[in-house]
Amino acid sequence: MKRPGPLPPQTPQQEDLPDDETFEEPEAPERQRARLASVLPFARRRRGERAEDPADDAIDADADEADEPEERAGALAVWRASRRRRRAERAEVKRFTARARRRRRIWGVSVGAVALLAVGTVATAYSPIFAVEDIEVVGAEALDPDAINDALSSQMGTPLALVDHRAIRGAMTSFPLVETYAVESRPPHGLVVRITERTPVAVIQSDAGFTTVDAAGVALETSDAAPEGLPIAEVEGGPSSDAFAAAGQVLRALPDDIASRVTVVRATTPEDVSFELSDGGGVTVVWGSESDGAAKAQALAAGLSARPADTVSTYDVSSEGVLVVE
Repeated sequence: MKRPGPLPPQTPQQEDLPDDETFEEPEAPERQRARLASVLPFARRRRGERAEDPADDAIDADADEADEPEERAGALAVWRASRRRRRAERAEVKRFTARARRRRRIWGVSVGAVALLAVGTVATAYSPIFAVEDIEVVGAEALDPDAINDALSSQMGTPLALVDHRAIRGAMTSFPLVETYAVESRPPHGLVVRITERTPVAVIQSDAGFTTVDAAGVALETSDAAPEGLPIAEVEGGPSSDAFAAAGQVLRALPDDIASRVTVVRATTPEDVSFELSDGGGVTVVWGSESDGAAKAQALAAGLSARPADTVSTYDVSSEGVLVVE
């Protein structure tokens, strides 16, 4: 036997409503909002939703037109702020670049001025504007300054910066009395030559005559007669030996009043220098080495005062601080 099918379901509204009332379906949400908007003109709608009533469209258009100036004002403010920022940045960049350009310009002008000054100075120094027109010789006593000027005449008309010092040295070597010299430029046209002459201290007697020498043994001049005021040197090995070098230093260390009375100086080694004085007919002074020359000179002066030379034959000052009189 076949079972009967289920009865069709009845809606709750139909079950609950009385018989004299008819069932009405609920309104859709969209229609409810539209009807609410018609009652409330200022009711807000969802974005993209259009009002069915033309009045609602007019209200929405008015609202959009009211919001549009505010949006434009905000965008304009942002654009103006951005433009001010860009202008400030450009001004700052321009200020720094202008300062850098000014700094580079100052450096360029300074370097150019220094370079121009240096080039001008060098060009002027090597030009005939500073040519030698006058040579002054300073320190010549035994030498003739005119003879030195003649020897240096090749430098006349030469710019001071181009003076040939080799030529000057070659000219000065022709004067044995010149021990040292120095050349000074005195712009615009002056050249000064300062010389130090050799001091003759003794005479070497040989077959050629009497040769005057200085403390270094350099021959200064030769004559047939012995020069006055210079002692005869009797030194083992001649003027080029160490013994003569020691004797020359001893003679230079003597006070002038004693050195002028020395007649003969003798030495076989640098340690046994002796000399004779004209006092007392030829008194002998034993000096020893050249060391402690000042102390030995004081001791000899004291001995000459205490014991006159005509009463003794020898003054021995070879030992430091000790005077022996014989």
